[in-house]
Amino acid sequence: MSFEKLIRIPNDRIAVLIGKSGNVKSKIETTCYVSLDIDGETGEVFIKSQSDVEKIQPFKAMEIVTAIGRGFSPENAMTLLQGENALHIIDLREFAGKSNANVERIKGRIIGEGGRARRNMENLSGTHISVYGKTVSIIGDSSKLRLAVDAISSISSGSMHGAVYTKLEAANRRDKQEKMKLWEDQDVFD
Repeated sequence: MSFEKLIRIPNDRIAVLIGKSGNVKSKIETTCYVSLDIDGETGEVFIKSQSDVEKIQPFKAMEIVTAIGRGFSPENAMTLLQGENALHIIDLREFAGKSNANVERIKGRIIGEGGRARRNMENLSGTHISVYGKTVSIIGDSSKLRLAVDAISSISSGSMHGAVYTKLEAANRRDKQEKMKLWEDQDVFD
């Protein structure tokens, strides 16, 4: 049984998906065992699995294509193949309503001056974050993804940046303490 899926991405992201001399497209195809048929006019990408391969790979190809369509660089999108990484997309209209001015204001808060707020959240949560169109997308493993989603939701709802960073730092400290506890609890035999 083969896998087939049609995804539409913004036209201005088609060139990024294809890459220089088609290198991004071919990397996705060889890594995920799929073929990508890309329509540059409509932004439609048809993903089809090659033969009966591992079932997870075509879904990862779908996530990678979607991530590139949501503004991620191909390098960051390919991190979806590592470990338990997943893509999460937040529609900013959930916080801003239908007002484009409110969406832009929230995007500005998430990005911050010179991109500093976004970088801080990425560093503190261990994720990749992309703000594109009316969405914010995050790539990371499930625990880190939850931290980043909470941080972005808080900032989108009007929380102060400092309070959000403090919360992320506290979560990092707890995580480190739990890891240290695991090491302390192990029996070591000589």
